Amino acid sequence: MGGVTPDGRCTMSVVSDTIDWLTDGANWTGDGGIPTRLAEHLGYTALTVAVAAAIAIPLGLWVGHTGRLRGLAVVSSGTLRALPTLGVLTWAALQSGGNRLVPAVLALTVLAIPPLLAGAYAGLESVDRATIDAARAIGMTEWQILVKVEIPLAADLIVGGLRSATLQVVATATIAAYIGLGGLGRYIIDGQAVSDYARMLGASVLVVALALALDGLFVLAQRAVSRTSAPVPQP
Repeated sequence: MGGVTPDGRCTMSVVSDTIDWLTDGANWTGDGGIPTRLAEHLGYTALTVAVAAAIAIPLGLWVGHTGRLRGLAVVSSGTLRALPTLGVLTWAALQSGGNRLVPAVLALTVLAIPPLLAGAYAGLESVDRATIDAARAIGMTEWQILVKVEIPLAADLIVGGLRSATLQVVATATIAAYIGLGGLGRYIIDGQAVSDYARMLGASVLVVALALALDGLFVLAQRAVSRTSAPVPQP
């Protein structure tokens, strides 16, 4: 038997209403339509991951290549993971003086940095030291070793970190609506205000579908890069 919602409605009815909401053509048009909200959600995700990657991947590559400050990188990643994203968003919004995009990107960037950082330095650490020694033996510079040997061999784990960060941001970007932005979270916030569970559940389904689609693309990307490896330098 189905359960009931907080307002006493049968959950089976909510599921039926959700299907109706998702298939209603009116919800797929206009400024507040699903395609628009989906594009906004992807935009927040892409911007956040780009900002986080610009910070975390170079730092992770440096840590992985040199072996320096690894302990600090691990501790910092753990600390950032422990920060509540909604709390960071609320604090940043209060400090922003009315700007809404910056707090949202900041909060989501804090969420995205740890997997990107870990993927970069763990990827380089996984490279066989004998391969690196061989590269040095034939006269490669440290930059050449990084670009031509370590990064290609670590690409699978680096893409894995990018995959993890993207999925976490996609799932969490709904909080952008909490401070008045768009995205799929808009349906959840607005639906909650009027107890429209069909709209809220429909938005959740769309977020899951988007995450699965992106995950599938990253699986293909990881398979592609795993087939490519740097030639082993011969002394």
